[in-house]
Amino acid sequence: MPRQGSRGPDGNARPNSRHVAARAGVSVGTVSNVLNRPDLVAPATREKVEAVMREMGFVRNASARQLRMGRSQTVGLLVLDIVGPYFTAVAKGVEQRMAEAGFVLMLCSSDRDPQTEERQLAQLEEHGVSGILIAPSTTNLAQVDGVRSRGTPVVLLDQPSPDAGRCSVAVDDVKGAAMAAHHLLEQGHRRIALINGPEHIQQAADRRRGLHQAVARAGLDVGDLVEEVVVPALVASEGEHAVGLLMSEQQPPTAIMCVNDLVALGALRGLHARGLRVPEDVALIGYDDVEFASVLAPALTSVRRPKHEFGRRAAELLLEEIDPGVGHSHQQVMFQPELIVRGSTDPSQGGTRRASNR
Repeated sequence: MPRQGSRGPDGNARPNSRHVAARAGVSVGTVSNVLNRPDLVAPATREKVEAVMREMGFVRNASARQLRMGRSQTVGLLVLDIVGPYFTAVAKGVEQRMAEAGFVLMLCSSDRDPQTEERQLAQLEEHGVSGILIAPSTTNLAQVDGVRSRGTPVVLLDQPSPDAGRCSVAVDDVKGAAMAAHHLLEQGHRRIALINGPEHIQQAADRRRGLHQAVARAGLDVGDLVEEVVVPALVASEGEHAVGLLMSEQQPPTAIMCVNDLVALGALRGLHARGLRVPEDVALIGYDDVEFASVLAPALTSVRRPKHEFGRRAAELLLEEIDPGVGHSHQQVMFQPELIVRGSTDPSQGGTRRASNR
Protein backbone atom coordinates (compact mmCIF):
# COMPACT_ATOMS: atom_id res chain seq x y z
CA MET A 1 0.00 0.00 0.00
CA PRO A 2 1.41 3.44 -0.88
CA ARG A 3 1.69 5.84 1.99
CA GLN A 4 -0.84 8.69 2.18
CA GLY A 5 1.75 11.29 1.23
CA SER A 6 2.34 9.67 -2.15
CA ARG A 7 -0.81 11.30 -3.61
CA GLY A 8 -1.60 14.95 -4.06
CA PRO A 9 -4.66 16.54 -2.42
CA ASP A 10 -6.62 16.35 -5.69
CA GLY A 11 -5.99 12.59 -6.09
CA ASN A 12 -3.12 12.79 -8.59
CA ALA A 13 -0.71 9.85 -8.54
CA ARG A 14 2.03 12.00 -7.05
CA PRO A 15 2.21 15.47 -5.51
CA ASN A 16 3.47 18.25 -7.74
CA SER A 17 4.88 21.73 -7.17
CA ARG A 18 1.41 23.25 -6.75
CA HIS A 19 0.57 20.81 -3.94
CA VAL A 20 3.86 21.56 -2.18
CA ALA A 21 3.31 25.32 -2.55
CA ALA A 22 -0.22 25.10 -1.12
CA ARG A 23 0.83 23.08 1.91
CA ALA A 24 3.93 25.19 2.58
CA GLY A 25 2.03 28.46 2.13
CA VAL A 26 4.36 29.78 -0.55
CA SER A 27 4.10 30.49 -4.27
CA VAL A 28 4.79 27.94 -6.99
CA GLY A 29 7.67 30.19 -8.05
CA THR A 30 9.25 29.81 -4.62
CA VAL A 31 9.04 26.01 -4.88
CA SER A 32 10.67 26.23 -8.32
CA ASN A 33 13.48 28.34 -6.89
CA VAL A 34 14.04 25.84 -4.07
CA LEU A 35 14.46 23.14 -6.72
CA ASN A 36 16.51 25.06 -9.25
CA ARG A 37 17.96 28.19 -7.62
CA PRO A 38 18.06 27.52 -3.86
CA ASP A 39 20.50 30.39 -3.37
CA LEU A 40 17.65 32.82 -4.14
CA VAL A 41 15.45 31.53 -1.29
CA ALA A 42 15.75 32.56 2.36
CA PRO A 43 17.15 29.65 4.43
CA ALA A 44 14.08 29.40 6.69
CA THR A 45 11.71 29.30 3.71
CA ARG A 46 13.87 26.80 1.89
CA GLU A 47 13.95 24.49 4.91
CA LYS A 48 10.17 24.72 5.30
CA VAL A 49 9.55 23.86 1.64
CA GLU A 50 12.05 20.97 1.74
CA ALA A 51 10.34 19.60 4.86
CA VAL A 52 6.97 19.66 3.09
CA MET A 53 8.51 17.89 0.09
CA ARG A 54 9.78 15.11 2.32
CA GLU A 55 6.47 14.86 4.14
CA MET A 56 4.46 14.60 0.91
CA GLY A 57 6.90 12.26 -0.83
CA PHE A 58 7.51 14.82 -3.56
CA VAL A 59 9.71 13.62 -6.45
CA ARG A 60 11.01 16.09 -9.02
CA ASN A 61 9.63 15.51 -12.53
CA ALA A 62 12.92 15.22 -14.39
CA SER A 63 11.25 14.76 -17.78
CA ALA A 64 9.37 18.05 -17.50
CA ARG A 65 12.52 19.82 -16.39
CA GLN A 66 14.41 18.39 -19.35
CA LEU A 67 11.76 19.69 -21.74
CA ARG A 68 12.05 23.17 -20.23
CA MET A 69 15.83 23.16 -20.36
CA GLY A 70 16.03 21.56 -23.80
CA ARG A 71 18.31 18.72 -22.69
CA SER A 72 18.34 15.70 -20.43
CA GLN A 73 20.25 15.24 -17.20
CA THR A 74 21.52 11.88 -18.43
CA VAL A 75 24.89 11.07 -19.97
CA GLY A 76 26.01 7.87 -21.66
CA LEU A 77 29.12 5.85 -20.87
CA LEU A 78 29.97 3.30 -23.56
CA VAL A 79 32.92 1.09 -22.63
CA LEU A 80 34.60 -1.97 -24.11
CA ASP A 81 33.27 -4.27 -21.40
CA ILE A 82 31.52 -4.14 -18.04
CA VAL A 83 32.91 -7.46 -16.80
CA GLY A 84 36.56 -6.56 -16.31
CA PRO A 85 37.60 -4.69 -13.16
CA TYR A 86 39.39 -1.89 -15.02
CA PHE A 87 36.36 -0.30 -16.66
CA THR A 88 34.31 -0.95 -13.53
CA ALA A 89 36.72 1.27 -11.59
CA VAL A 90 36.74 3.90 -14.35
CA ALA A 91 32.92 3.93 -14.42
CA LYS A 92 32.86 4.56 -10.68
CA GLY A 93 34.96 7.69 -11.15
CA VAL A 94 32.72 8.89 -13.98
CA GLU A 95 29.54 8.23 -12.02
CA GLN A 96 30.80 10.04 -8.92
CA ARG A 97 31.72 13.20 -10.83
CA MET A 98 28.51 13.20 -12.87
CA ALA A 99 26.39 12.74 -9.75
CA GLU A 100 28.07 15.79 -8.22
CA ALA A 101 26.93 17.75 -11.28
CA GLY A 102 23.37 16.38 -11.09
CA PHE A 103 23.61 13.92 -13.99
CA VAL A 104 22.50 10.29 -14.14
CA LEU A 105 24.79 7.80 -15.88
CA MET A 106 23.56 5.34 -18.51
CA LEU A 107 26.15 2.53 -18.79
CA CYS A 108 26.55 0.49 -21.99
CA SER A 109 29.08 -2.05 -23.27
CA SER A 110 30.19 -2.70 -26.85
CA ASP A 111 31.91 -5.99 -25.95
CA ARG A 112 34.68 -4.71 -28.24
CA ASP A 113 32.42 -5.19 -31.26
CA PRO A 114 32.12 -2.24 -33.70
CA GLN A 115 28.58 -3.20 -34.78
CA THR A 116 27.38 -3.41 -31.18
CA GLU A 117 29.04 -0.06 -30.54
CA GLU A 118 27.15 1.49 -33.47
CA ARG A 119 23.82 0.23 -32.08
CA GLN A 120 24.59 1.46 -28.58
CA LEU A 121 25.53 4.91 -29.87
CA ALA A 122 22.24 5.11 -31.78
CA GLN A 123 20.27 4.12 -28.67
CA LEU A 124 22.02 6.74 -26.55
CA GLU A 125 21.17 9.37 -29.15
CA GLU A 126 17.54 8.20 -29.21
CA HIS A 127 17.38 8.63 -25.43
CA GLY A 128 18.47 12.24 -25.85
CA VAL A 129 21.49 12.06 -23.56
CA SER A 130 23.32 15.32 -22.95
CA GLY A 131 26.67 13.80 -23.85
CA ILE A 132 28.56 10.55 -24.33
CA LEU A 133 31.83 9.17 -23.01
CA ILE A 134 33.06 6.37 -25.25
CA ALA A 135 35.96 3.93 -25.20
CA PRO A 136 35.94 3.18 -28.94
CA SER A 137 36.19 -0.41 -30.12
CA THR A 138 38.08 0.67 -33.24
CA THR A 139 40.28 3.47 -34.49
CA ASN A 140 37.60 4.35 -37.07
CA LEU A 141 35.80 7.29 -35.49
CA ALA A 142 33.24 7.91 -38.25
CA GLN A 143 30.29 6.88 -36.04
CA VAL A 144 31.53 9.03 -33.17
CA ASP A 145 31.95 12.04 -35.44
CA GLY A 146 28.46 11.46 -36.82
CA VAL A 147 27.01 11.70 -33.32
CA ARG A 148 28.96 14.90 -32.68
CA SER A 149 27.82 16.44 -35.96
CA ARG A 150 24.20 15.95 -34.85
CA GLY A 151 24.82 18.00 -31.71
CA THR A 152 25.67 15.48 -28.97
CA PRO A 153 29.00 16.19 -27.24
CA VAL A 154 31.37 13.20 -27.16
CA VAL A 155 34.61 12.63 -25.25
CA LEU A 156 36.93 9.77 -26.21
CA LEU A 157 37.84 7.57 -23.28
CA ASP A 158 40.98 5.42 -23.19
CA GLN A 159 41.91 6.38 -26.75
CA PRO A 160 43.76 9.57 -27.68
CA SER A 161 42.14 11.77 -30.27
CA PRO A 162 44.15 11.73 -33.51
CA ASP A 163 43.65 15.48 -33.83
CA ALA A 164 42.78 18.57 -31.80
CA GLY A 165 39.15 18.55 -32.89
CA ARG A 166 37.94 16.23 -30.13
CA CYS A 167 38.28 15.89 -26.37
CA SER A 168 39.98 12.72 -25.17
CA VAL A 169 41.40 11.16 -22.02
CA ALA A 170 43.90 8.35 -22.47
CA VAL A 171 46.95 6.62 -21.01
CA ASP A 172 50.28 6.41 -22.85
CA ASP A 173 50.07 2.67 -23.46
CA VAL A 174 52.98 2.65 -25.90
CA LYS A 175 55.16 3.89 -23.06
CA GLY A 176 53.59 1.46 -20.59
CA ALA A 177 54.30 -1.57 -22.74
CA ALA A 178 57.82 -0.32 -23.47
CA MET A 179 58.48 -0.03 -19.72
CA ALA A 180 57.30 -3.62 -19.19
CA ALA A 181 59.44 -4.91 -22.06
CA HIS A 182 62.50 -2.99 -20.89
CA HIS A 183 62.11 -4.58 -17.45
CA LEU A 184 62.13 -8.06 -19.00
CA LEU A 185 65.07 -7.30 -21.28
CA GLU A 186 67.06 -6.01 -18.30
CA GLN A 187 66.55 -9.39 -16.67
CA GLY A 188 68.04 -11.14 -19.69
CA HIS A 189 64.90 -12.47 -21.37
CA ARG A 190 65.34 -13.01 -25.09
CA ARG A 191 62.15 -14.92 -25.91
CA ILE A 192 59.16 -12.76 -25.02
CA ALA A 193 55.56 -13.57 -25.89
CA LEU A 194 52.74 -11.03 -26.01
CA ILE A 195 49.21 -12.30 -25.41
CA ASN A 196 47.35 -9.45 -27.06
CA GLY A 197 43.84 -8.34 -27.99
CA PRO A 198 42.19 -8.04 -31.42
CA GLU A 199 43.89 -5.93 -34.07
CA HIS A 200 41.16 -3.29 -34.29
CA ILE A 201 41.48 -2.24 -30.63
CA GLN A 202 43.73 0.80 -30.18
CA GLN A 203 45.01 -0.32 -26.78
CA ALA A 204 46.18 -3.66 -28.19
CA ALA A 205 47.98 -1.91 -31.05
CA ASP A 206 49.70 0.44 -28.60
CA ARG A 207 50.92 -2.40 -26.39
CA ARG A 208 52.40 -4.15 -29.43
CA ARG A 209 54.10 -0.96 -30.57
CA GLY A 210 55.58 -0.33 -27.13
CA LEU A 211 57.03 -3.85 -26.94
CA HIS A 212 58.53 -3.57 -30.42
CA GLN A 213 60.01 -0.14 -29.66
CA ALA A 214 61.73 -1.39 -26.50
CA VAL A 215 63.23 -4.38 -28.31
CA ALA A 216 64.46 -2.25 -31.21
CA ARG A 217 65.86 0.35 -28.81
CA ALA A 218 67.90 -2.42 -27.17
CA GLY A 219 69.46 -3.22 -30.56
CA LEU A 220 67.68 -6.57 -30.82
CA ASP A 221 65.65 -8.09 -33.63
CA VAL A 222 61.89 -8.06 -33.04
CA GLY A 223 61.33 -11.00 -35.39
CA ASP A 224 63.76 -13.21 -33.48
CA LEU A 225 62.74 -12.20 -29.98
CA VAL A 226 58.98 -11.49 -29.96
CA GLU A 227 56.04 -13.81 -30.52
CA GLU A 228 52.42 -12.62 -30.39
CA VAL A 229 49.23 -14.56 -29.75
CA VAL A 230 46.02 -12.63 -30.44
CA VAL A 231 43.03 -13.69 -28.35
CA PRO A 232 39.42 -12.89 -29.31
CA ALA A 233 38.33 -11.84 -25.82
CA LEU A 234 40.29 -10.26 -22.97
CA VAL A 235 39.29 -12.79 -20.31
CA ALA A 236 41.15 -15.27 -18.11
CA SER A 237 40.19 -18.37 -20.09
CA GLU A 238 41.79 -16.93 -23.22
CA GLY A 239 45.02 -16.30 -21.35
CA GLU A 240 45.08 -19.88 -20.14
CA HIS A 241 44.44 -21.19 -23.65
CA ALA A 242 47.19 -18.99 -25.12
CA VAL A 243 49.71 -20.30 -22.59
CA GLY A 244 48.90 -23.84 -23.73
CA LEU A 245 49.84 -22.87 -27.29
CA LEU A 246 53.00 -21.02 -26.29
CA MET A 247 54.42 -23.57 -23.90
CA SER A 248 53.93 -26.47 -26.33
CA GLU A 249 56.47 -24.95 -28.74
CA GLN A 250 59.99 -26.31 -29.14
CA GLN A 251 61.41 -23.04 -27.84
CA PRO A 252 58.77 -21.62 -25.51
CA PRO A 253 59.06 -18.06 -24.22
CA THR A 254 60.85 -17.29 -20.98
CA ALA A 255 58.62 -14.26 -20.38
CA ILE A 256 55.02 -13.40 -21.20
CA MET A 257 53.41 -9.97 -21.41
CA CYS A 258 49.61 -9.86 -21.27
CA VAL A 259 47.22 -7.27 -22.67
CA ASN A 260 45.50 -6.96 -19.28
CA ASP A 261 45.48 -8.47 -15.80
CA LEU A 262 42.52 -10.77 -16.46
CA VAL A 263 44.39 -12.42 -19.32
CA ALA A 264 47.47 -12.59 -17.07
CA LEU A 265 45.40 -14.33 -14.39
CA GLY A 266 44.50 -17.05 -16.89
CA ALA A 267 48.10 -17.26 -18.07
CA LEU A 268 49.28 -17.74 -14.49
CA ARG A 269 46.70 -20.49 -14.01
CA GLY A 270 47.90 -22.19 -17.20
CA LEU A 271 51.56 -22.01 -16.18
CA HIS A 272 50.82 -23.48 -12.76
CA ALA A 273 48.77 -26.28 -14.35
CA ARG A 274 51.87 -27.28 -16.34
CA GLY A 275 54.06 -27.34 -13.26
CA LEU A 276 55.98 -24.24 -14.31
CA ARG A 277 57.28 -21.83 -11.71
CA VAL A 278 56.68 -18.09 -11.98
CA PRO A 279 59.05 -16.29 -12.36
CA GLU A 280 61.81 -18.92 -12.18
CA ASP A 281 60.68 -20.74 -15.35
CA VAL A 282 58.53 -18.06 -16.96
CA ALA A 283 58.21 -14.39 -15.99
CA LEU A 284 54.75 -12.85 -16.30
CA ILE A 285 53.54 -9.25 -16.62
CA GLY A 286 49.96 -7.99 -16.66
CA TYR A 287 48.48 -4.62 -17.53
CA ASP A 288 46.14 -2.22 -15.66
CA ASP A 289 47.18 -3.17 -12.08
CA VAL A 290 43.66 -3.96 -10.91
CA GLU A 291 42.99 -4.82 -7.27
CA PHE A 292 43.56 -8.58 -7.46
CA ALA A 293 47.04 -8.21 -9.05
CA SER A 294 48.75 -7.72 -5.70
CA VAL A 295 47.14 -10.74 -4.01
CA LEU A 296 47.94 -13.43 -6.59
CA ALA A 297 50.63 -16.01 -5.84
CA PRO A 298 53.08 -14.78 -6.88
CA ALA A 299 51.91 -11.18 -6.87
CA LEU A 300 51.59 -9.91 -10.42
CA THR A 301 53.93 -7.36 -11.93
CA SER A 302 51.68 -5.00 -13.85
CA VAL A 303 51.57 -1.66 -15.64
CA ARG A 304 49.44 0.62 -13.49
CA ARG A 305 46.93 2.80 -15.26
CA PRO A 306 44.90 5.41 -13.36
CA LYS A 307 41.29 4.36 -12.90
CA HIS A 308 39.10 6.42 -10.59
CA GLU A 309 40.87 9.72 -11.31
CA PHE A 310 40.88 8.81 -15.00
CA GLY A 311 37.09 8.48 -14.96
CA ARG A 312 36.62 11.73 -13.04
CA ARG A 313 38.80 13.69 -15.46
CA ALA A 314 36.92 12.31 -18.44
CA ALA A 315 33.62 13.28 -16.80
CA GLU A 316 34.90 16.81 -16.19
CA LEU A 317 35.80 17.18 -19.85
CA LEU A 318 32.34 16.02 -20.90
CA LEU A 319 30.71 18.50 -18.54
CA GLU A 320 32.76 21.26 -20.17
CA GLU A 321 31.67 20.04 -23.60
CA ILE A 322 28.01 19.98 -22.54
CA ASP A 323 28.13 23.52 -21.16
CA PRO A 324 31.12 25.21 -22.80
CA GLY A 325 32.18 28.50 -21.32
CA VAL A 326 33.91 31.40 -22.99
CA GLY A 327 37.21 30.32 -24.47
CA HIS A 328 36.42 26.60 -24.24
CA SER A 329 38.72 24.42 -26.31
CA HIS A 330 38.99 20.67 -26.84
CA GLN A 331 41.58 19.02 -24.62
CA GLN A 332 43.58 15.86 -25.15
CA VAL A 333 44.61 14.61 -21.70
CA MET A 334 47.30 11.93 -21.49
CA PHE A 335 47.93 10.11 -18.20
CA GLN A 336 51.28 8.42 -17.58
CA PRO A 337 51.56 4.70 -16.75
CA GLU A 338 53.68 3.22 -14.00
CA LEU A 339 55.34 -0.20 -13.86
CA ILE A 340 54.70 -1.94 -10.54
CA VAL A 341 57.25 -4.72 -10.06
CA ARG A 342 56.18 -7.71 -7.99
CA GLY A 343 57.06 -11.36 -7.61
CA SER A 344 55.87 -12.61 -11.00
CA THR A 345 58.99 -11.13 -12.65
CA ASP A 346 61.37 -10.70 -9.74
CA PRO A 347 61.67 -13.47 -7.12
CA SER A 348 63.40 -11.06 -4.74
CA GLN A 349 60.24 -8.95 -4.54
CA GLY A 350 58.40 -10.07 -1.45
CA GLY A 351 56.53 -6.79 -1.67
CA THR A 352 56.13 -4.18 -4.37
CA ARG A 353 58.39 -1.63 -5.96
CA ARG A 354 57.95 0.96 -8.67
CA ALA A 355 60.27 0.61 -11.63
CA SER A 356 62.16 3.55 -13.07
CA ASN A 357 60.09 5.60 -15.49
CA ARG A 358 61.76 4.47 -18.74
